[in-house]
Amino acid sequence: MINNAVIMGRLTYEPELRTTPQGTSVVRFSVACERKYSREETDFIDCIAWRKTAEFISQYFHKGDMIALTGSITANNYTDKQGNKRKSVEITADNVSFCGSKSERTGGMQQYAQPAPTYAAADNSDFEEIVDDDDDLPF
Repeated sequence: MINNAVIMGRLTYEPELRTTPQGTSVVRFSVACERKYSREETDFIDCIAWRKTAEFISQYFHKGDMIALTGSITANNYTDKQGNKRKSVEITADNVSFCGSKSERTGGMQQYAQPAPTYAAADNSDFEEIVDDDDDLPF
């Protein structure tokens, strides 16, 4: 049997790392994905990650960041506080990847206090001139 999901989209809120009573790291997050044939419609897909994957997501991903993930679909049945039977569906992420440009993840171009040195301003003290006295070619 195959249960494999692959999605790419933007995080809809800041992922918050939590720990189970047994000490296992877990993070829940939601990914906004545009539908294939309609840019006006967006699906908000609930996801969960465990252990090292959860720690990685909480450390390197933030609200609005583009993320790609693979995992499996998990359907949970439960009874709410009013006694109604409910069902939730989420993706359990196994692998996550960065998407988009690096400047998009870091918030744009970084400003530097000093301009980068140009060739004319470079320091040549570490170089010595090569003198070629021999007019004979080695070949």
